[in-house]
Amino acid sequence: MPDAIEIQLKKGALELCVLALLHQHDSYAYEIASRLADAIGMGEGTIYPLMRRLQSDGLVETYLVESPAGPPRKYYRLSEAGRKSFESQSAAWRSFSGAVETILGGAK
Repeated sequence: MPDAIEIQLKKGALELCVLALLHQHDSYAYEIASRLADAIGMGEGTIYPLMRRLQSDGLVETYLVESPAGPPRKYYRLSEAGRKSFESQSAAWRSFSGAVETILGGAK
């Protein structure tokens, strides 16, 4: 079972990870959830509420793509505000994680 600090670290980075995946290419929620589950162990139940929030905050837009099997899929793409948010969050992350790495390196 993951400890509380690991859970908090993942939650803190989750929005940035979703924005990063959408910066690479448009995607649907299940694909995003699968990639995050593989990469950082975040569950599917965490992604859907986040996708709704990102949409209501204007950071992502949606469109439907016909599916050969089943109903159309809802795809997400970054809006202009989402691109700007991704850029500022990634810069903040790099600065913060670099500072933490410096501190951890000095704590040997």
